[in-house]
Amino acid sequence: MTLPLLRLENVDKVFVKKTMMGKKSYIHAVRGITLDIQRGEALGIVGESGCGKSTLASLIIRLETLTRGKIILDGTDVTSLKEKDLRPLRRFVQIVFQDPYSSLSPRMTVEEILTEPLKIMTKLSKAEMHAKVTALLELVGMNASCLDRYPHEFSGGQRQRISIARALTTEPEILILDEPTSALDVSVQAQVLNLLNDLRQKLHLTYIFISHNLAVVKYISDRTAVMYAGQIVELGPSEKIMLEPLHPYTRELIAALPAVGKKLKPLTKAADMTENVAQERGCPYQNRCPLVDLRCKSERPPLAQFEPGHFLACWGVTKS
Repeated sequence: MTLPLLRLENVDKVFVKKTMMGKKSYIHAVRGITLDIQRGEALGIVGESGCGKSTLASLIIRLETLTRGKIILDGTDVTSLKEKDLRPLRRFVQIVFQDPYSSLSPRMTVEEILTEPLKIMTKLSKAEMHAKVTALLELVGMNASCLDRYPHEFSGGQRQRISIARALTTEPEILILDEPTSALDVSVQAQVLNLLNDLRQKLHLTYIFISHNLAVVKYISDRTAVMYAGQIVELGPSEKIMLEPLHPYTRELIAALPAVGKKLKPLTKAADMTENVAQERGCPYQNRCPLVDLRCKSERPPLAQFEPGHFLACWGVTKS
């Protein structure tokens, strides 16, 4: 059996917030996530704002420290690595952020932005770095005439292409894409998504694609993980999840899509959508679920996923 390129084992993240009175409050942003990502796979992570998608991405690249759990990268446990030992990880895993304008320094030219990772990670000469960043720009659909310009001189789509080029400078194997198209116009979104699909094929990349839009995730991902309140509630092939969603929360997400949602019959009456607080016991979706019963209050249901011969969604929805 092939080992996964990336494995998450019972990953938790708890943020501690102090009040003005000195009391502490705890925000459980990520709860017990276990997940395997295979080499060359594109995994989509979808969920509403505040469900923990971006926090999970920050944990994978160690911008945040885990509270509990393990992150195993290509067979190596990187959970407890100190900052000086993280450089290989930084080269192996790169991220493209949601807003390219805020993630690119306004005081640096495009060439300075793209060569900065090379200066830190490699021993290339100045001429070699210039040649490499020129090739990277061409790879993302731009040219060498852009090198002396600043980020504010470009459109949103062009800036995101520059962000993608910067992420590729260290030749990573895993690219985390955190809402990379949500700040762009619809027509530009399609161009960037097509570019990402092309790059995945050319460079044999592994993607973790984070979004709140299931339709976009379906287009670019092989599998989709649906997150709610810090937990993955459904996992399966993207096409299957769009056509036959199993978990009530996934059905609510798809029903909100203008075109696809019309084909999806609601489970029961509309759920109460005002409560969005995960419970410490039982199903995290119990306060909003239209199918909630007593068992949901005390037991956490198994992960909704497609298995040979049997599809298990939660306590309320099963089919064989």
